[in-house]
Amino acid sequence: MTRRAANLLTALVLLALFVGVSLTAPRWARRFREPVPVAVEDTLPADPQDGPTPETVAAEAQRTISVKLFFSAKDSAGLVMEDREVAFSPDLARQLRTVLEELVRGPKSDLLATYSKETKVLEVFVTARGVAYVDFSKEVTQGHSGGSDEELRSVYSVVNTVTANFPAIHRVQILVDDRPAVTLAGHVDLSRPLPQDMTLLAASTLTPIDSSEPGAPAPAPSPTPAS
Repeated sequence: MTRRAANLLTALVLLALFVGVSLTAPRWARRFREPVPVAVEDTLPADPQDGPTPETVAAEAQRTISVKLFFSAKDSAGLVMEDREVAFSPDLARQLRTVLEELVRGPKSDLLATYSKETKVLEVFVTARGVAYVDFSKEVTQGHSGGSDEELRSVYSVVNTVTANFPAIHRVQILVDDRPAVTLAGHVDLSRPLPQDMTLLAASTLTPIDSSEPGAPAPAPSPTPAS
């Protein structure tokens, strides 16, 4: 092989090498920019003080609070309170959701449920002005038996449960399936936040008030039905 032919062969080899490096360079560059996989064990805090200990989590999970849930009376028209222990949460919205989920599960005594067990609490949030918005799934209307009295008890079992257990909340508005609700069954106006109404308590649970005494409070007005 002549010197000229050898030089030509060397040039061709170098050219091929240059082309190969040029074509694969972006691929290798992306490879080097990819994050390095980290084992799960490497993400755990080395010091227990860096995160909650199992003992702390367990203690938080076992903490409960006592609340009053409002259900329908069995032998008379109205609402009756039932005491219930529920899990504690430092977050107000989460605590409200826990309480309302217990309300939907129904009573543990001989009282009557105000919602079908298929109803789900989708979301709960509270404004700075003390208004709680409670979003129920569509089963809250589909599973309702109807009737103005039944609808009043359903609505105010929620309103009274929330306001009686959380004094900072003054009004409650019920939403259905992420949308503002006009009514549950055609009788009670849900287009605005509703205040507490204890006049719906069953007669057996009310303390008689002598209206002849000076300063005796007047009965609270009944809710305005939807037109």
